Formats: sequence, C-alpha cells, structure tokens
Amino acid sequence: MMAHNNNSGVAVHLLLIAPGTGEMVGDCNFTNIVRGPFQACHLGFSLAKRFEGQGLMREALTSAITYIFDEIRLHRIMANFRPENARSEGLLKRLGFEREGLARSYLRINGVWADHVLTSLINQTPER
Repeated sequence: MMAHNNNSGVAVHLLLIAPGTGEMVGDCNFTNIVRGPFQACHLGFSLAKRFEGQGLMREALTSAITYIFDEIRLHRIMANFRPENARSEGLLKRLGFEREGLARSYLRINGVWADHVLTSLINQTPER
C-alpha cells in the first residue's frame, strides 16, 4: 500500500498496489476531515473487480483505519453505501462499522439521486 497525505490536512488518499507487479488494484480515501470538537472524516473505497472476494480491501482498510485513528488521531470515521451493495455492507460490518440510519436521496450517482445507508466507526483508543 502507498500513502499520499493531502497537504491541506483535509484528506488522506491511499493507493492499493499489488506486490510484484506494481499494478494499482484499488484505493481508499479519508476525506472531509474535520477537526475541532468533531474529529471525523468520511471513508470511500474501491477495488478492481477481478480482485474482489480475496480479502484485500479488508486488509488494506484495517491498516488504514489504524493509521487514521492512531496517527491522524480522529475520533470517528463515517462510511456510506447503497442499500443494494451487499459487498460493501459486509466489509464495513466486518471492520466494526455500525449502521446509523438511511439517508434518502443522498448522493447523485450517474445522474440519479440514490439512497445510502449511513455507518460509522468510533475510535475506542483512550485519548492520550
């Protein structure tokens, strides 16, 4: 995995690179980082279709979330997915994200407003 931290401090972008080939197979992004009393961000991720089902995104996100909580020191990561996206739902559940609700007509995707399930993961590490 390769990391690139946005210099403005409002995002962390990570690329998933296949060992050996150097091929980019996916990415994950922690965006809309808000400091102050909120200390939170949004998570987005994608993986090339042929690499799905191998546990790669879970492995990458496990490390990335640790980095966001321990090094960036955020308290909350929010991740949203479309209700029909069972893969994302399962992955987020396995990572410990909890469902918080349904946002109707949340994002415009391919010209159509789509509902999204809202989830979050809270940093359980005691503050230093």
